[in-house]
Amino acid sequence: MAVKKIKTEKKDKKTKRQTKSVPAFSKPSQTSVKPKTYIEAVGRRKTSTARVRIFSGAGEIKINGKTFREYFPTEEMQKIVASPFKKANLGESFSVNAKVYGGGIHSQSEAVRHGISRALVAHDIELRKRLKKFGFLKRDPRMKERRKFGLKKARKAPQWAKR
Repeated sequence: MAVKKIKTEKKDKKTKRQTKSVPAFSKPSQTSVKPKTYIEAVGRRKTSTARVRIFSGAGEIKINGKTFREYFPTEEMQKIVASPFKKANLGESFSVNAKVYGGGIHSQSEAVRHGISRALVAHDIELRKRLKKFGFLKRDPRMKERRKFGLKKARKAPQWAKR
C-alpha cells in the first residue's frame, strides 16, 4: 500500500524553514487508541454551557481545572453542583471533570448540575425518574429579553409627554 505525501521536504524561501512530509493516511497504532472510560454530557442555563465528563472514581469534582470548592465560592453554588449525586444516592462513586464557559457564576453552577444529571442518566437510565422529579433534567429556557429599538431596555420606554 503506497502512502501519498502531502508536503515534500524543501526549504521555504520566504520563511527559511523546513517543512516536513506528512502521510495522507496512516494506520492507527494499538497504543494510541484508548477505550472510552467516561460519559460526556452538555448542560446549559441562560448563556452558560458546561461540557461535563463523569468517570468512575474517587468523587472529586473539577471545574476548569480547579476543584469545585475553589471555582464556586459560596456554599449555595457548591450544593447546586453536588445535588444530583445526593438526590440519586450515589455519594462519591463518580469523579467529574467539567469545562464551563459563558454567563455568570450562578448560571454556570446550574449548567454543571444539568450536565452532571444528563451524564448520570446516560450511565443508568433508572436514575431518570428520580432526577426528573427534582427538575435537574429540564433545560431552563428563561433568558434575558433582548432590547428593542425605540426603547431604553427590553420593555422600558422613554418618558412620554402629551404636548
